[in-house]
Amino acid sequence: MSAKIIVIGGGPAGIMAAISAAEYGASVQLWERNKSLGRKLAITGKGRCNITNNAGRQELIKNIPGNGSFLYSAFSRWDAFDTMAFFEQRCSLPLKTERGRRVFPASDKAQDVIEALEKQLTELKVELCYNRRAKKLAITDGKIHGVYEYSGAFHAADAVILATGGLSYPATGSTGDGYLLAEQVGHHIITPVGALVPIETLEDWPKSLSGLSLKNVELRLLRENAVVDKAFGELLFAHFGITGPIVLTLSRTVCKQQKTSAPLRLSLDLKPALSQEQLDERLQRNMQKFSRKIYANSLGELLPASLIPVFIQLSAIPANKAVNQLTREERQHIGKLLKGLPMTIKGTRPISEAIVTAGGVCIKEVSPKDMSSKLAEGLYFAGEVLDIDGYTGGYNLQVAWSSGRIAGIAAAMRQN
Repeated sequence: MSAKIIVIGGGPAGIMAAISAAEYGASVQLWERNKSLGRKLAITGKGRCNITNNAGRQELIKNIPGNGSFLYSAFSRWDAFDTMAFFEQRCSLPLKTERGRRVFPASDKAQDVIEALEKQLTELKVELCYNRRAKKLAITDGKIHGVYEYSGAFHAADAVILATGGLSYPATGSTGDGYLLAEQVGHHIITPVGALVPIETLEDWPKSLSGLSLKNVELRLLRENAVVDKAFGELLFAHFGITGPIVLTLSRTVCKQQKTSAPLRLSLDLKPALSQEQLDERLQRNMQKFSRKIYANSLGELLPASLIPVFIQLSAIPANKAVNQLTREERQHIGKLLKGLPMTIKGTRPISEAIVTAGGVCIKEVSPKDMSSKLAEGLYFAGEVLDIDGYTGGYNLQVAWSSGRIAGIAAAMRQN
């Protein structure tokens, strides 16, 4: 007799869990509180869906600072290459790898990923239950035997897989339901905070540059004069401060450490490829080249046009001062500013705007071999509901695919 499994959550982790359980002969219901699957999946990668990262297992773990080592077993059974093979061979969905090993559908359409997954669910006869929200897990003598929905209806099950996501993007259905369900059976929840979230600045000048993107820059996170963390790549100015890949990467550290005694601040290196000495040499050549111009008109080869007025203001050097009258001290000051535009952290944007949640179900209470609960027999976890989070670049979706895969198989095999 096949196992009856209820998967709660129709995001990537839940979908993969349902597919995997059905593959192994289980009778599967996939519960989704919305009227469609994969709403958060549809907006990942700016609507293109960064499916995974074309990296080996060690590199995957390295880029999952939030308990990545917990996934050694999961990645040994289903890694990024398995994910890519699944979509290309099983789903007939062509993929492509871009800068930073990011993997996308060749069509650049997240909807194509969702439709490919929906086709798999249909072919495997997974019962899709839309607009259905779990209220309570039914447990007797430490064993899960079903789920109550908010209507009061009871649904029996041999196993339940929680794949409800975290607290980021609540409009997609991630409102923390899984935490409440896990707590019902005794699981501890590590306080959720935003990870991969934009940063607000106290200064107004970053806000005045809203829309400006800078590539190949380095952003450093400082406490007093010590570098706490740093990231290289692309930064985007916004109406509240800064965002973009390197900001999102550092935001996890900000969220974890900003409440400690010494405040955190930011330093933006606009010329990370040059040492301070090399940059000074370039500035001297630049000043010779534009010696007959004023300071404001000499920065065009160093900075984007929209950044120049802000830079002049921060340098406190008169905009109309002749270049050939700039002093050595002023030139060195310009160089130091190019290597370290200062910003003060006001805070991070709300967790609802975070790409992923840090925190969740404590992994000490979950088996890394099959994502099963150590507290309740027949209960499994997958995806962001767990206290696991990675950097931007496809790593978090890979967590969803891998954890969903092994949870689904394990749940299906319980009765065999």
